[in-house]
Amino acid sequence: QVQLVESGGGLVQAGGSLRLSCAASGIIFSISAVNWYRQAPGKQRELVGGITSGRSTTYADFVKGRFTISRDNVKNTVYLQMNSLKPEDTAVYYCNVPHPLNAWGKGTLVTVSS
Repeated sequence: QVQLVESGGGLVQAGGSLRLSCAASGIIFSISAVNWYRQAPGKQRELVGGITSGRSTTYADFVKGRFTISRDNVKNTVYLQMNSLKPEDTAVYYCNVPHPLNAWGKGTLVTVSS
């Protein structure tokens, strides 16, 4: 059974930084692409970015230059480093492994105060 557990969320002031983690189990992590999504209150879930098994990364325009995704295949963990945070980054952040079972974590809340 695939399990994804996000951690690292919290309250931070605008301009601050947080690093989120997504720990995976039940999959061959090293060959899995992993995505980060977020959902703000009253809004649809949106893609933040992703990392392939080959460590290629893509980002949504609204986080380019501020967020960085990386992975540690020994720890079966993907990270989302978030810098220069803005109040509009406030959301629940989820990690997702699309293949083969489209697995999702339960999310971690990030709140950015102005």
